[in-house]
Amino acid sequence: MEMTPQQIVHELDKYIIGQDEAKRAVAIALRNRWRRQLVADDLREEIMPNNIILIGPTGVGKTELARRLARLDSAPFIKVEASKFTEVGYVGRDVESIVRDLVDLAVNMVRSERVEQVQKLAREQAYERILDLLLPQSRHSGEEEAHASRKEKPDPEETARLARTRAKLRRQLLKGQLDNRLIEMEVSSDLPPMMQVISPIGIEEMGLSIQELFGPMIPKKTKRRKISIAEALMLQTQEETQKLIDIDDVVREAIYRVEETGIVFLDEIDKIIGEGDGMGPDVSRSGVQRDLLPVIEGTNVITKYGMVCTDHILFIASGAFHLAKPSDLIPEIQGRFPIRVELHSLTAQDFERILVEPKNALIRQYIALLRTEGVDLAFTRGAVSEIARIASEANERAENIGARRLHTVLSILLEDILFQLPDETLKSLRIDKKMVQDKLREVIADEDLSRYVL
Repeated sequence: MEMTPQQIVHELDKYIIGQDEAKRAVAIALRNRWRRQLVADDLREEIMPNNIILIGPTGVGKTELARRLARLDSAPFIKVEASKFTEVGYVGRDVESIVRDLVDLAVNMVRSERVEQVQKLAREQAYERILDLLLPQSRHSGEEEAHASRKEKPDPEETARLARTRAKLRRQLLKGQLDNRLIEMEVSSDLPPMMQVISPIGIEEMGLSIQELFGPMIPKKTKRRKISIAEALMLQTQEETQKLIDIDDVVREAIYRVEETGIVFLDEIDKIIGEGDGMGPDVSRSGVQRDLLPVIEGTNVITKYGMVCTDHILFIASGAFHLAKPSDLIPEIQGRFPIRVELHSLTAQDFERILVEPKNALIRQYIALLRTEGVDLAFTRGAVSEIARIASEANERAENIGARRLHTVLSILLEDILFQLPDETLKSLRIDKKMVQDKLREVIADEDLSRYVL
């Protein structure tokens, strides 16, 4: 990550409106990770990440902030709900499963990158394998061996003819002219799914399975099938790709990325704050905090790929904190999140910007969706302002769900149009302020705003 904090904030501005303080905090945290890599070895291990707590109501951009941050850094990123680890009697998942899931994601990420790198070579080798099937060389190879045993050279005319035939088949193969032709080849026969005999807690939590444990001892079964050349080319490309990828190198790179650049987003951390006399589910909640503590402050977690150290994983926690305060967390957890940033509730002006400014703005999404049906959709400035005003009013009169309210308003506004398409007579559609008011008048007048409750 060689982007400066200002550049990071600029990129975040393309997707998230407002929340400048939070953007600055996460940009500095991300840049500090790059700075740490340039520090001398003896001090590098002592520099710990500045974990962050994002405080704010739902729908103001907390999750999106963490997700976009991970994409900027191409870092392994996982979002987990802290509340899933707490139930009465504490029968939730093991907190170390966060790290195991993160490693699995990192391995898949690195493997995908490696596949892209070797895809061209794998396809070339797959072409050669298909050509070998289309133009069997066994008889020719046998003749070469016979000639070699008699110290005679193979027939040059036969060799040239085979080369011309192979070149012709290659040209046809590259143009797709042979895709529907059937050939017979050996394909792997997948084993039927094995019976699950291990409980959810234990080996499965480490990501192991019976198939993986005994897979190397079970020989792969193959069978001869007649398939199209297009399907054969796909299967051969996959097989050649696996041969070209060093899985040990993939695992090493994935573990390195998790340990040095991994990001864990702990959502709803305020839901594991318990109050009371130590009875009931509150015991479970404080227990979850104590279990999370070693993972956040740094420990070694056993995964199916090996030991993973969590010392330098960046943890970003978030919560609305309506019924509790960050100071209600146990002191040890508070100490592991030195940076606290408050995100502000969104206003009608913010909603108006959210509708049109981000790269993934909702209005752009609906314009693209209707364009697939041959309809040119357009919104006037007045319509955008009215949609934003209605969303803001709905949040004030009902539960405040932030920008997610815009999804509801737009889906109600365009519901009839989306249902009627495709319509040959409808080529363009212009949404103005009056149309928005007419469509949503009944909903606005409804005091309980029942249709807005998600």
